[in-house]
Amino acid sequence: MRKIVLVLALTFAVGATGAVSMAATGGKAHHGAQAVPLAQSLAAARLATAKYATDLNRAKADGYGVITQMIPSMGWHFMNPKVSGFDVTKPAILVYIKHGSTWQLGALEWVFPAKPKTPPLPGAKYGGFGAACHYKDGTFTPETSQDACPKTSPQSGAAFNFWHPDLVTMHVWLWYPNPSGIYSGTNPLVTPFNKG
Repeated sequence: MRKIVLVLALTFAVGATGAVSMAATGGKAHHGAQAVPLAQSLAAARLATAKYATDLNRAKADGYGVITQMIPSMGWHFMNPKVSGFDVTKPAILVYIKHGSTWQLGALEWVFPAKPKTPPLPGAKYGGFGAACHYKDGTFTPETSQDACPKTSPQSGAAFNFWHPDLVTMHVWLWYPNPSGIYSGTNPLVTPFNKG
């Protein structure tokens, strides 16, 4: 029964999120040297990340660590430093929504040093994340160079984790509905969780 529910949920999510993008782009996504239908790419991403949907501990066990606490109308970001480049089945970042002790995967995210010449997925829209110092507890401070990073978080005292330059981001809201669109950086339906 669980497999049937997952297949139905997957079919609905891919159909609902892929229809608009496919119509606007001719239904093709870039994946390596081949063009793959967007619905197929989203289905592959969803199947590959299903194990993380409500299991943050599984994500942590697989190498995802907190890099931001709650960013308003977006979520908590967990990054796997071993993932690089673009592979639709291996997001570098998982974006979670927290309510009490419950965690729900909302979006997948990839980061790039510059806007890709060829969109990794058709109709892709990008955001940005300014240069920042990140700390072990997910607090961060904007800084233009690593040399300017305090050794501990000014907010919490947590130890320094890493610094990054300005980045281009691409969110894919695959696990939580987003009326602003699958590629939007923020999600109005997440706003009630900003303080949660």
